[in-house]
Amino acid sequence: MKRIGFLHTSPVHTTTFELLVAHTDGTVETVTIVNETLLDDARLDGPASDRVRAGINDALDLLVESGAQAIVCTCSTIGGQAEIEGSARSIDVMRVDRPMAEAAVRAGRRITVLATIDSTTGPTADLLAEVARSNGTDIEVTVRVCDDAWEHFERGDLDQYVAIVAAECNAAASSSDVIVLAQASMARAAEFCTTSVPVISSPLRAVEAAVGEERQPRLS
Repeated sequence: MKRIGFLHTSPVHTTTFELLVAHTDGTVETVTIVNETLLDDARLDGPASDRVRAGINDALDLLVESGAQAIVCTCSTIGGQAEIEGSARSIDVMRVDRPMAEAAVRAGRRITVLATIDSTTGPTADLLAEVARSNGTDIEVTVRVCDDAWEHFERGDLDQYVAIVAAECNAAASSSDVIVLAQASMARAAEFCTTSVPVISSPLRAVEAAVGEERQPRLS
């Protein structure tokens, strides 16, 4: 049985990803680490700071010791650095938003990235540019931060958090070929968007990629 490790920076993600794994083919177990300090430190000092790198490596060590054969970092702010640290140590680490970025580049040229914290915007835009280069595709990326949303997330008011993100999706639609929800926490907002423009989120795609399942392309 395959065992997938998850590195979260918020406990809210634990149930989300465990449920997604539970709906796969039943041959996957999970092991999870939650370290909220990693996001706080990355927002303060940057994801490549010594303190964040040390925290990532400590988490990777614990996940590998717990039998994880593949690891998903569900934080978009530190996900790129987690991939770098994993690669340097021959550990199979995937940032949660990589499959989402690949789908977005396939979906259209004008990509709008929605985020609820500033620290996510740079890593997500850089990832989209990396994926586009590797596919020989020209893209135009616009970044929008959903004002006031994060404070609702921190208070645990997820309904209002999602409502703000959904409203921003609808506002961005007229100038977008595809909309990317930069953080895993934003995924549920896709259900409440009224636009016909594809709105792409990361959790399910990341789980499918980690598990190795192949499914028909989706738009959310």
